[in-house]
Amino acid sequence: MADVLTTLFGSKEKARIMRFFILNPGSKFTLKDVREKTRLEADRVRKAVTMLTKLGLLKEDVARRQKVYGVDEQFPYYNELRNLFVKSNVYPHCSEVQNMKKLGSLQLVAISGVFMNYPHAEIDLLVVGNNVKRPALNEKIARIEAEIGHEVRYSTMSTEDFLYRLEMMDRFIIDFMTGPHDMIINKVPEKTEFLINLQKKKK
Repeated sequence: MADVLTTLFGSKEKARIMRFFILNPGSKFTLKDVREKTRLEADRVRKAVTMLTKLGLLKEDVARRQKVYGVDEQFPYYNELRNLFVKSNVYPHCSEVQNMKKLGSLQLVAISGVFMNYPHAEIDLLVVGNNVKRPALNEKIARIEAEIGHEVRYSTMSTEDFLYRLEMMDRFIIDFMTGPHDMIINKVPEKTEFLINLQKKKK
């Protein structure tokens, strides 16, 4: 899907910037904000934002003596574009999510929320493992957010903590695991099998 959008909109940079603005309606951003959030070069951000503003998809304003930009929700094709970008964020279209497996010896990685088009989830990403390197995880989250154009709500915990909370039927874990989700990594399948049955009963 990412390659399709890149081809459709002419470049990766343009598609990423459109996604960022469209999935953050009601917010205003400086060019610096856009560059930091999308991790694109300053000149490419400036050119794309200028073009999208002239097209009418973005609106320019001034806040604290700085130019800021936001999506114009009255743009004729806003709803259609939003649906397209929401669909493109669904796993497995997100390459950075698929690469979570490269972070190390994680025991469980599960996605929900923004990746499943399920707004009721408390978090979008659950990461379980021991000795998870925080800088590497933060970098991965930043890359995922840049790709999907949206903040990722996530939770991390040790394997011991996860298994304990699972045994105690912790509400947070049960709600997440019995709601719409997908497993990227699951090295404790015997511990989560009963949750699959709970999920089936809820349907």
